[in-house]
Amino acid sequence: MTKIIEHLEEATIRFAGDSGDGMQLVGSQFSETSGFAGNEVNTFPDYPSEIRAPEGTLYGVSAFQIHFGKDHIHTSGDHIDVLVAMNAASLKVNMGNLRPGGIIIANTEGFDERSLALAKYSSNPLEDESLSKYQVHAVDITKEIKTEVKDLNLPSKIVSKTKNIFALGMAYWLFNRPLDPTVNWINKKFKGKDETILANIHVLRAGWNYAEKNVAFQTQYVVDRSSLSPGRYRSITGNEAVALGLVVAARKSNLPLFLGSYPITPATDILHAISGYKKYGVKHLQAEDEIAGICSAIGAAFGGSLAATTTSGPGLSLKTEAMGLAVMTELPLIIVDVQRAGPSTGLPTKPEQGDLLMAMFGRHGEAPMPVLAAASPSDCFALTLEAARIALKYMTPVLLLTDGHIGQSSEPWKVAALTELPEIKAHFAQDASAFAPYKRDEKTLRREWAIPGFEGMEHRIGGLEKEDGSGNVSSDSVNHEKMVRLRQHKIDNIANDIPEVLVEGEQEGDVLLLSWGSTYGAAKTAFDRMRANGEVLSFAHLRYMHPFPKNLRDILSRFSRVVLPELNMGQLQLLLQGKYLKPIIGIHKVGKPFKSTELEEKLMNILHKNEILA
Repeated sequence: MTKIIEHLEEATIRFAGDSGDGMQLVGSQFSETSGFAGNEVNTFPDYPSEIRAPEGTLYGVSAFQIHFGKDHIHTSGDHIDVLVAMNAASLKVNMGNLRPGGIIIANTEGFDERSLALAKYSSNPLEDESLSKYQVHAVDITKEIKTEVKDLNLPSKIVSKTKNIFALGMAYWLFNRPLDPTVNWINKKFKGKDETILANIHVLRAGWNYAEKNVAFQTQYVVDRSSLSPGRYRSITGNEAVALGLVVAARKSNLPLFLGSYPITPATDILHAISGYKKYGVKHLQAEDEIAGICSAIGAAFGGSLAATTTSGPGLSLKTEAMGLAVMTELPLIIVDVQRAGPSTGLPTKPEQGDLLMAMFGRHGEAPMPVLAAASPSDCFALTLEAARIALKYMTPVLLLTDGHIGQSSEPWKVAALTELPEIKAHFAQDASAFAPYKRDEKTLRREWAIPGFEGMEHRIGGLEKEDGSGNVSSDSVNHEKMVRLRQHKIDNIANDIPEVLVEGEQEGDVLLLSWGSTYGAAKTAFDRMRANGEVLSFAHLRYMHPFPKNLRDILSRFSRVVLPELNMGQLQLLLQGKYLKPIIGIHKVGKPFKSTELEEKLMNILHKNEILA
């Protein structure tokens, strides 16, 4: 049977089903395989807060979305081209994002009377013509699997768990993806479990063959290799990038690495990833609570380690007192906040940028701290190195903001040699005869770092205010004001040591689109598309949130209107307006990442209707 081959620049596929259907697993495999095939990839895991949500319910749907293409893939995709729906609920939840003419691969077993009732369907959408504007492939996956493996004498318990793998095989055929990467993964994942390996590999190939032989699958789509610069690439999530960045920063600075953390969604993967680096001398503590996590890290910093702690919003709240202690003791510490929707427990698996003001001001007293914000999964690696560099150079805690979207999403990352990465240097006290714990470097204002065991350098440390120079406990208000100003001045000086903001497009004019953190992907995609269509606007992105880059004031002054999308209700907008007295047009959203198309629509209204408020 002759198949039609159609070439695409990009495509978005979403695997959706119950929490126990293995959607995260097959989504990850499709993502890894697409990277292996030479495509740029961006992913979005989307799953419920419950460990195992009630089967068949609308709020129990788990999904994994992959946007892959030839070039410039900055988001996980605005609209779904192919939806793999394992049951009725997963179809209903995701239909709103499926483009007209899109493809639905539906497992008919998940559309029985009970499943339809749980999904609040009055009739079966696979049979009532309500999906007529889509290409629908209704497949009884369980029946097909049983037919394929009937001669293998495999346990039914093993076979019943391979429905997701059959669906993955069909998706691989649809986009002409190779099977070998997943076959290799199966052999490694289930090593020693021969029946499980046999079942999964056989079913994977059966899914491919089903689509190959079925007349309903007429078109196979080909996404050509991307034009990425030559080099060695791997797929990496933001959380994995943070963990790897910490390990590399420790190696570059020739310091032992210690991570003290408490598990919390969506930051837990950093702790898991760090635990895999024990062979490099990495030490980690899964603490009993958030306070113990950061306090253990402060202790490790006092002992001469590159120290870090990781958390998400509610955990950051618990760490605030110890963050003040880290500021007072002026010890190098990396604090990673993988932001999620709040307040309180909020939506644990959904991203937001709601912690910016807490990162800036969420400590009592004057407790200034550098704040960085990663733009993408791979940028998490670069900014973790930068956080370590700043922490060690200026003897200060540094707060790195990511969020649940970039923390759990993945994209290709070019693996760099250690020699290609920036230098990171620790500055220990050298001269015992001239040592004073708060004696400062004239240029950076960092205090001297003397760790236990440095003879003749014994000193006090703690949360009480210290006397300038000597480090003795001091209750003198004049000294206190001097120390407060010194600590603030030290952080302000970091602006002289960070890159200036770069502007794409016209360097001055009407509209500047400004993004920060994970809004980069949607904002950059919208900007590129609008520029390609002849629209006149400029774009800049912020990674350094405190202190701001030195040229930010000048850049904002060069544009009549500045448009700022945020996954919050206007936190950076408030800071910029307060600091630079420049009106900022805010575009606000919470709970889910921006789509580039929704930003494009807002920007078109601002450009052509002269809107002041978005």
